[in-house]
Amino acid sequence: MKRVIVTGGAGFIGSAVIRHLIWYHDWTVLNIDKLTYAGNLSSLKEIEFSPNYTFLQVDIENRAEIRQAFEQFRPEAIIHLAAQTHVDRSIDDPGEFIQTNIVGTYNLLESAREFWQTLDSDSQEKFRFHHVSTDEVYGATDSNGMFTETTPYDPRSPYSASKAASDHLVKAWFRTYRLPVLITNCSNNYGPYHFPEKLIPLTIINAIDHAPIPVYGRGENVRDWLYVEDHVRALVTVLLHGKPGESYNIGGHNERRNIDVVRTICSILDEQRPWPEGPYSNLITFVTDRPGHDLRYAIDATKLEKELGWYAEENFESGIRKTVQWYLQNEWWWRPIREKKYTGERLGKIG
Repeated sequence: MKRVIVTGGAGFIGSAVIRHLIWYHDWTVLNIDKLTYAGNLSSLKEIEFSPNYTFLQVDIENRAEIRQAFEQFRPEAIIHLAAQTHVDRSIDDPGEFIQTNIVGTYNLLESAREFWQTLDSDSQEKFRFHHVSTDEVYGATDSNGMFTETTPYDPRSPYSASKAASDHLVKAWFRTYRLPVLITNCSNNYGPYHFPEKLIPLTIINAIDHAPIPVYGRGENVRDWLYVEDHVRALVTVLLHGKPGESYNIGGHNERRNIDVVRTICSILDEQRPWPEGPYSNLITFVTDRPGHDLRYAIDATKLEKELGWYAEENFESGIRKTVQWYLQNEWWWRPIREKKYTGERLGKIG
């Protein structure tokens, strides 16, 4: 496999995928991205002049331009990451999530199907449409349960509902048209180049700026955290070795309460950049929980581990330390975002 379209390649996970493909696989990559508020070409600064990399600013809702991109680039695979992803923003404006995550995915599926039908039988068999989704489609689980690939969908937010709908579309295009698709549902990612409205980068940046660190409710919500580079390796593994029509859960076996995540970050910053006025944990501020906030997510990645041989290489302690150090050393990347795109304001309030 040599020619791959990555949608949403200027985003957090998408840019990590492209850097990985260029550095470690020498594939030719077309990055299709609308460049919304979370799209940042600075995240691709290290590979932007690679002869194997091309950027195309296109909205995946634009069927004509997407079809043209397929015809001209002639991909062997698509890694579909373009999506509206922030739960709080989906509460404020669910329509954007319906359009991008559902209509946009439909346009990509149809454009891919039309292109795939023009290929010879051997190329059709090798072709892959890899749809990248989330564990949030499963809803919440109890204190002992874990999400498997057969867990019934039970989305609770406009974001997770839109991703669940797109998952079902992808599965339908396999069952109806035999388009060779793959689906992955991943737990919460973290790492370098993460847009600063999400919990971990927001905590780090607010602490660096000595601003209040907001924690929803009492911080009891539990998430399974996965370092972004581990996620990227899993995506490539599934793309190369996954069985068409199958879903694979990706998780790091790193469950943490939100409050514990925040306190860990504060402790690392106490070591790396001591604050004369006291420990960074003094900045923690509990705020009203967001509507429909699921208490716990937990991924069972056994299928991916046993069938395809992927395992997470980073535990939470090693990954979060790398992440904090990256933000301390790369203010050039996040400071313009903080000043021009997202200042840390609260999102996702009703009324």
